Amino acid sequence: MPHDEQPPFARRLLDALPLTVWSVDLDGRITAANSAWSKFATDNGAPGIATETAVLGRSVFESVSDDPSREQIERAMTLLRERRVPVVRWEFPCSSPNEERVFLMQVTAIDDGHEVSGFVFSTVDITPSHRSREALINTGIALAEAISLDRVYEEVAHQLLRAVPSTGFVIALADDDTAEFRITHRQGYDSHTSTQLETRLLRTWLDALATGNVVRQSTNVGLEITAPLITAEGVLGAITLYAEPIESEQALEEAERVLAVIAAQTAVAIERAWLVRRVESKRRLEAIGEVAAGVAHELRNPLFGISSAAQLLQLRSKEDPVVEKNVGRILREVERLNRMVTSLIDFGRPNAVHLVPADPEVVWDDILDGERARLEARQLTIRRVRPEHPVRSLIDLEQLGQVCRNILVNACDAAPEGSELTLVSQLSPAGGWRCRLSNGGPAIPPDVLPHVFEFFYSTKRGGSGIGLALCQRIMDEHGGTISIDSVPEAGTTLTLTLPPTAAT
Repeated sequence: MPHDEQPPFARRLLDALPLTVWSVDLDGRITAANSAWSKFATDNGAPGIATETAVLGRSVFESVSDDPSREQIERAMTLLRERRVPVVRWEFPCSSPNEERVFLMQVTAIDDGHEVSGFVFSTVDITPSHRSREALINTGIALAEAISLDRVYEEVAHQLLRAVPSTGFVIALADDDTAEFRITHRQGYDSHTSTQLETRLLRTWLDALATGNVVRQSTNVGLEITAPLITAEGVLGAITLYAEPIESEQALEEAERVLAVIAAQTAVAIERAWLVRRVESKRRLEAIGEVAAGVAHELRNPLFGISSAAQLLQLRSKEDPVVEKNVGRILREVERLNRMVTSLIDFGRPNAVHLVPADPEVVWDDILDGERARLEARQLTIRRVRPEHPVRSLIDLEQLGQVCRNILVNACDAAPEGSELTLVSQLSPAGGWRCRLSNGGPAIPPDVLPHVFEFFYSTKRGGSGIGLALCQRIMDEHGGTISIDSVPEAGTTLTLTLPPTAAT
């Protein structure tokens, strides 16, 4: 429509658009343009075309300074004239002294249903979304290469602060057993402690996880955007971004989309890092087991010889109490070493796991019945809480029984005589089985607690340091976990978890 025929309101509306819009005839001569286009043309290759009025009747190709762009426009006009496509779009960069911007060109036909009489061109500044897209690609590449949690957090911090203008963020993961949130990584928020942040952001994290969507809120510290961390395996936690002021609703929605994608990439990366850590731990234990089994076999024959010689000497030393006492000590130490050798062989040459669907509570029934004498000897009682409904998991009854017996013996040894042990089993949030065995004995020192599952690490007099390492190996082979907590006020609690049958 020629400029002088357009109604004043349409003219004002066209000029009010912040982006360029113009129309051309079949030969590419400009028939209408908003005021922003003339400035755009002047700044980008068409000097001398200073006003919107001056551009009417001029060829659109005068504003194109390079052959590829001219060919792109001609190709778009041909496709639309022949009605092969309804619209043509492409992106193109636009440099200025201050920055590099990216625009989206869109071309449609002026078609009255009988013939095409011209074309409408429009450009949209897509620089923010283009930068966001580049940031998401870079984040995906960076996180795909990260196989440790520290590296994952480092890359997320680097890419996130590039993609969305912000002054800080926190990543909080939900504990599988308690469903409590704990901040595992933070940047910024210097005026808050982790405990304060966990308390203040808990409701937001729960809202994001309940809806599965991004949640935004304005607080006294500014705008916060939260996205859930969810994978195919379940809920991991949430990530909250403390954003700088965002001018428009469109920019805010773009920031939310970027955060949602980065959160999804982060969740997958965290889960992969956990898997890598478990695989590395398993390989390390397997290597230790191979060495341990070899050493155990080499020790068994000399120990048998020492035991035989000591027993023979004991028969001939009845008249010498000192010799008899020392020979007895030798036999006791040989027996202790034999038990350690047996444990080494069990660890290094474990029996294959034969998993069958069963209720883990049946295993506890057998163990508690078999260890009744041990409990009575120390006057210990068991307060047992079963799940409301039976839980079935894929388990090896014998090997899981070995784990339960080991932790029960440890609990009995640590509990004060005449006290009560608590065994609570329930359905875990993931739908599997979880049980906690607690005793009221002295707390494990904080410097010792991280090492309790390490091979050959033991604080128990005469302990081999193999029992809990073997338990951890068995639980790993079941796809479950074993963990321990110890505080002075509550004693020590050891937790076992197994996945539901379907997850295994």
